[in-house]
Amino acid sequence: MTSQQQSATTNKPGIGFFQKFLTLWVALCMGAGVLLGRYIPQVPDFLNRLTYANISIPIAALIWVMIYPMMMKVDFQSLKDVGKNPKGLYVTWVTNWLIKPFTMYLIAAFFLYFVFGRLIAPDLAKQYLAGAILLGAAPCTAMVFVWSTLTRGSPAYTVVQVATNDLIILVAFVPIVKLLMGVSNVFVPWDTLVLSVVLFVVVPLTAGVLTRTRMVKRKGADYFENTFLPKFDNATTVGLLLTLVLIFAGQAEVLIQNPLHILLIAIPLAIQTFLIFFIAYLASRKLKLTHDIAAPAGMIGASNFFELAVAVAIALFGPTSPAALATTVGVLTEVPVMLILVKIANRTTHWFPENKAVKAQPEHQRPEETAIV
Repeated sequence: MTSQQQSATTNKPGIGFFQKFLTLWVALCMGAGVLLGRYIPQVPDFLNRLTYANISIPIAALIWVMIYPMMMKVDFQSLKDVGKNPKGLYVTWVTNWLIKPFTMYLIAAFFLYFVFGRLIAPDLAKQYLAGAILLGAAPCTAMVFVWSTLTRGSPAYTVVQVATNDLIILVAFVPIVKLLMGVSNVFVPWDTLVLSVVLFVVVPLTAGVLTRTRMVKRKGADYFENTFLPKFDNATTVGLLLTLVLIFAGQAEVLIQNPLHILLIAIPLAIQTFLIFFIAYLASRKLKLTHDIAAPAGMIGASNFFELAVAVAIALFGPTSPAALATTVGVLTEVPVMLILVKIANRTTHWFPENKAVKAQPEHQRPEETAIV
């Protein structure tokens, strides 16, 4: 049994208190940010001046605080297991990189330009679409561990899934974003896109891998997974909340003038989430994969690496841009929609062949569902 499998069976699975109420925290940050931007605008104005190469230094630092602990969870040693169940990975790769970015573009463009065309000005719609594109090009690499656990997904498969997607992000994210932004008539310079990936993927991923390798070598995998990693949970939480407050502070006037826009942006994002989940989930069923492979295959594409999307939106368009606002709506909608999909996955296990290895486990070693599902 691998260290990841041991961690999954020894720790009680479930969604943490902060993650469970993420939508509430985001709503509170929205309110706090709007009040800050409205009544103490000097604070966001000062922070927005602290930039280098059009990148906000305070927000960049907070995003590193968020992403670095996530990257420590990536175990590239798991890549040796890629060939053990290639069908599940093919479903993940095709859904995430050949389908998801393009369906996101089509759905978001349809709703923002046509369905809501009378409610959203064309210039705003273009910026919101840019934010949606960034979300669509960034499949989840962190929360997928939570969704996989809640659906009794294979820990070993989920680790391989995340590791391979992190490698694909390095080469596919920039050209896909550049292509779809071009189709949307949104100019984004290649150098800024590449710099964003280097700053917010390559650097924290390298730091995370080096930290993981060193700590596992010194203290062992069990200490790293169960003692060291949890120390960073609060840092990730604080980084996310402060980032959201700063973003919403810069968006105060936009939100006050267009309060309905949050809902209008959320609708196509939610539809896209359901669509991508069922594409991967039903493809897995067609291929006769077991449920512990099918569920995480659907979850990783359905959820987003919103930290990366927010970071790149800020680098490309600034923290006060409508594009950055659209990516934060992705954070707002993530948990409630994904929890619905968790329930659907857990109630359709009979669609898939039995996993004899899981069935053979002693009852006390099997992952349990949490009360919320």
